Amino acid sequence: MKKLDIQRYSVNMLQENCYVVSDETKECVIIDCGAYYEEERQAICDYITNNKLVPKHLLVTHGHLDHNFGNETLYKTFGIKPEVSARDEQLMMHAKQQAAQFYDMELDISMPSASRLLEENDEIMFGNHTFKVLETPGHSKGCICFYCEEEGILFSGDTLFRGSIGRTDLGGGSMMMIIQSLRFLAQLPDETVVYPGHGPATTIGDEVAHNPYLDR
Repeated sequence: MKKLDIQRYSVNMLQENCYVVSDETKECVIIDCGAYYEEERQAICDYITNNKLVPKHLLVTHGHLDHNFGNETLYKTFGIKPEVSARDEQLMMHAKQQAAQFYDMELDISMPSASRLLEENDEIMFGNHTFKVLETPGHSKGCICFYCEEEGILFSGDTLFRGSIGRTDLGGGSMMMIIQSLRFLAQLPDETVVYPGHGPATTIGDEVAHNPYLDR
């Protein structure tokens, strides 16, 4: 079986990571489409179209706006709606309020409603691969990660970064909860490659060894 193809886009004013993940079947998922600027949205759509990929899922690690700016574009272009934790659905849908509060801007896009509300151990299937949903609250109430055990890959959103973690001082955040979530993630195999919501990739082993927030 061919490995997953992972295309990363660093997008919007916060340099959020959007991932387009596909395999040899050409089916793909898009994770955290925070593309805000037109050229970012066009680049993602062109990559999907030019490589003849078939989008099956638009996955959302949490409801913060910087991870969801591009949802409307993907819905209008490919007909896919976001799949998000039930605990963060309302946060995602209050995009205009987030824009005003955190960015001092008036948002001129509409957020498509969720097509599926995700919970712990739900499975996301595309091509020859399956992602498992891991609930990791703390950065927000409904933070989730997507884990592909067969490939040893974790998409961690804003729960775990290289050498750091997501902030917990926003609405619904909790330091106690994120520490519990990190202890849960630390049990994954050391060689698991972590693709975070911001910054470079890392591994569980490196984070257990060097990240002050992780331990076993």
